[in-house]
Amino acid sequence: MARNPKKSSDSVLAKVSTGFPGFDEITGGGVPKGRCTLIAGSAGTGKTLFAMQFIAHAARDLGEPGVYMTFEESAEELTLNVASIGYDIAALVGKGKMLVDHVYVERKEIVEAGEYDLDGLFIRLAAAIDQIKAKRVVLDTLEVLFSAFPSESVLRAELRRLFRWLKDRGVTTLITAEKGNGTITRYGIEEYVSDCVIALDHRVSQEISTRRLRVIKYRGSSHETNEFPFLINRHGFSVMPITTVGLDHGASEERLSTGIPRLDTMLSGKGYYRGSSLLISGTAGTGKSSLAAWIAAAACRAGERCLYFAFEESEKQIIRNMRSIGNDLAPLVEKDVLRIHATRSSTHGIEQHLVAIIDLIESFRPTLVVLDPISNFIASGTTSEVKGMLTRLIDMLKVRNITGLFTSLTFGGSSLEETETTISSLMDTWILVRTYEHDGERNRGLMVLKSRGMAHSNQVREFVLGDHGIELVDVYLGTEGVLMGSARIARESTLARSQRDQAQAKRKRVDLIARKRLETEAQIRALQQSLAVDQDEMRLAQQALEEQSHAEEESRQRMASNRSADPAHRTAKPPLPRRRP
Repeated sequence: MARNPKKSSDSVLAKVSTGFPGFDEITGGGVPKGRCTLIAGSAGTGKTLFAMQFIAHAARDLGEPGVYMTFEESAEELTLNVASIGYDIAALVGKGKMLVDHVYVERKEIVEAGEYDLDGLFIRLAAAIDQIKAKRVVLDTLEVLFSAFPSESVLRAELRRLFRWLKDRGVTTLITAEKGNGTITRYGIEEYVSDCVIALDHRVSQEISTRRLRVIKYRGSSHETNEFPFLINRHGFSVMPITTVGLDHGASEERLSTGIPRLDTMLSGKGYYRGSSLLISGTAGTGKSSLAAWIAAAACRAGERCLYFAFEESEKQIIRNMRSIGNDLAPLVEKDVLRIHATRSSTHGIEQHLVAIIDLIESFRPTLVVLDPISNFIASGTTSEVKGMLTRLIDMLKVRNITGLFTSLTFGGSSLEETETTISSLMDTWILVRTYEHDGERNRGLMVLKSRGMAHSNQVREFVLGDHGIELVDVYLGTEGVLMGSARIARESTLARSQRDQAQAKRKRVDLIARKRLETEAQIRALQQSLAVDQDEMRLAQQALEEQSHAEEESRQRMASNRSADPAHRTAKPPLPRRRP
């Protein structure tokens, strides 16, 4: 059997953690240990912050001392800048876990011995490494260091010598460099002598900025070559590891209630699966947000934690609006089981939104995440970009067994069974809410288009938003079609009157039959009494006949005795007369 080349190479090459969420995942463990890694990018992409967090994380969290040699900013400036992401550089320096050395380079400071060289830098760097027994080194940035070299051949030779010297020292090195014109770096040399090359990019499209990271080169290890969005916030660098999610997540058997009994009934009577993805789509005004907020509140009241991302309304507006239908979200927000994060979708690029969402999920640890609505992302990117971002988010939620609830606006001119972001195929449960117009009135209807893994209703229910909550009512289906609202109420009233009339007629019929039965039973009783009288009369007549016959027999016996008749013939019957021939 052929060996897996990825496992073989990764088992040989040692790596060290960078401490950046997501980055270690896409590189299979971090940057190569004891080798040089190049961070290249234009101004403002975050090279210095990347390098400083790399050193500070190792010093504070891993106990690995590091040297940060800067050729641009002073130690005081770096300390102040990194404090914004939670690292106290001064404290790490005071404990001997970190050394920040600001090297101010001028032409006269470089030793000239026939050619310019870096011997002075090697001596200074070696002393710093030995002083704190450093395991990691950062050089920020190479352009300042090499600007004094007039010859490219000398520059190339000294650069190779620098990288070899760092490898020989056995320290893990990270070097920053400016992006060149048509090349990864300004001189186009560093990427060839580096073992790992990482490019940072900061682009603006349609007035929306997005930061992206790409591993261009990684000797001795397999690596992802796609671009990955990253975020710089109060926690520092965080990268969305797109390729670490996929279809290898679990599938929970636990069911959660929507908080609407009739909707649970439509979902086989038990609600939705934990960790599944739910989509509520419909045109404007159909109640998508109200339904999503109701489900979120029901989950919070059942002991879940919900993170609600709103892209159209503010937190206070959502709380006020939901109170009008009997759904008071304020106590849930106060208990911090419901957190509403309201922002415009146009504030950032879609990838920046994705990283921000992941960052909030990491900090709040919800069991339910709501995005209302995802169709707003269309303004920040193409349909394929939005679908790609949402696909990664859905997969990430499933891996963590977090339920995802999404709303999507469907425009009037498009098919109702289609979403602007074309992600309906990724959803486990899809609920469609729509309006019906009849007799000058608009009413809402709800149906379950699909729900994977469970039997679900295929019926349309009227979706009623009232002062006391959400109610799903059976629609009236007849020759007029689907009737809702006033038409349904009027038709139900007519039907109720008809049923009452039928019931009254049935009661009259039952009463008539009952009276006839009583009359018949009375007749039967009268006939039975007459029969009994006749039977008594017959019995008396039979008795009288028997008594008469007995008296006549006694009379014959007496007459025979008086005539001295032969006893043997007293009882003999007279002979029958002979029949003439």
